[in-house]
Amino acid sequence: MALNILLVIVLAAWLCLGAFFLVRAKLEAKYFYVCLAVLVLALAVRFPMLSHQTYDYQDFLSPWVQFFRENGGFRALRQPLGDYNVPYLYFLAAFSYLPFSELYLIKTLSLAFDLLLAFTGARLARRVFGGPYVYPAAFSILLLLPTVALNGAYWGQCDSLYASLTLLALADALEDHPARSVIWLGIAFSFKLQTIFLIPLWCVLWYSKRLKFRHLCLFPVSYFAAILPALLLGRPLLSILGVYFQQAGQYHDRLTLNAPSLFALIPYGAEVNADLLAKLGIGAAFLLVLGLLTWLFFCRCRLTVQHILTAALILAIGVPLFLPYMHDRYFFFADVLSAVWAVGAYRRAPVPVCVQIASYGGYHAYLLLRYAFPMAWGAWLMLISLTAVTVSLGLSLRTKHRDPEGTSNL
Repeated sequence: MALNILLVIVLAAWLCLGAFFLVRAKLEAKYFYVCLAVLVLALAVRFPMLSHQTYDYQDFLSPWVQFFRENGGFRALRQPLGDYNVPYLYFLAAFSYLPFSELYLIKTLSLAFDLLLAFTGARLARRVFGGPYVYPAAFSILLLLPTVALNGAYWGQCDSLYASLTLLALADALEDHPARSVIWLGIAFSFKLQTIFLIPLWCVLWYSKRLKFRHLCLFPVSYFAAILPALLLGRPLLSILGVYFQQAGQYHDRLTLNAPSLFALIPYGAEVNADLLAKLGIGAAFLLVLGLLTWLFFCRCRLTVQHILTAALILAIGVPLFLPYMHDRYFFFADVLSAVWAVGAYRRAPVPVCVQIASYGGYHAYLLLRYAFPMAWGAWLMLISLTAVTVSLGLSLRTKHRDPEGTSNL
């Protein structure tokens, strides 16, 4: 009975919230009804997935909620638990007070942020490209992306949470709300370390005069505000700050954990110097970021919003492509941003298709415990996509004028 009530609440909330924000988007009637139909379809796709339990849920998420139930709910936040930062644990602590299965509560949270992801991605696409079809196209694609649907509704993961907040930060930056942008970025980082893949982009926003240095100072302020409740409940600051160092130090036994990074090109069982290769990968990722920032610095006077979105996609693909120890879900940013980027022109469609196929290979390996195709194929697809996007940026930067509205072809 309780489960039926929860599912009815989820269904009603999804449709009501979706319809509310679609009304606020002020779409033409035909696009509004298309988006509404996609909203219903996306829920129908996700609904059969909600009862599935993965090993991550059984071994980590469910025991964590039980821990909060047995130790006083929010009071238990003072104790170290798992390797997630405390803002996500706030939700798990809140779930411990509710008379519903934690499986559905956790997945309901993911569904809510899937919806936010679609709306923020659509808003970003509208800002960058304009045109009446852009918003509904981005909204529909993001809601129906296989890896987005699988991530939350099937896997029970929360990547749409930090990704949607980061997209919100980028949309605010490009809509001339710099302070709000940095605040959202700090909150996104408080949820997931993977936000760091896109953080260098805010340097580009700074030296292209879309925000001031004082705005960047809001990043630690917003991060601190996000962890403050746990501090007030007695969790030591060093314990919270150490969570990301703990994550970075885990799983060093394999250079890639079902991620289509360049390390997937190494044949299985090959004798290699893993430590040396890991250092080379970290160095390559650093050089990619440094090279991109330097390149865009010298082009800063003619950067458009399309250039900035393209740079974001280069980071989303390139950084996890070169870094060692990447997990199967770490190309989530690339999945989402490539879809938004491709909305601007149909000829870009091969990039998100390649990214999606490569990323899905990692999901398939974890969720079904077998490979859909060799992970090396995924690495090649990611490398080809990175090359295509970088060449696209280079060609567009050859124009000698700055289009402040970002309407130039990319």
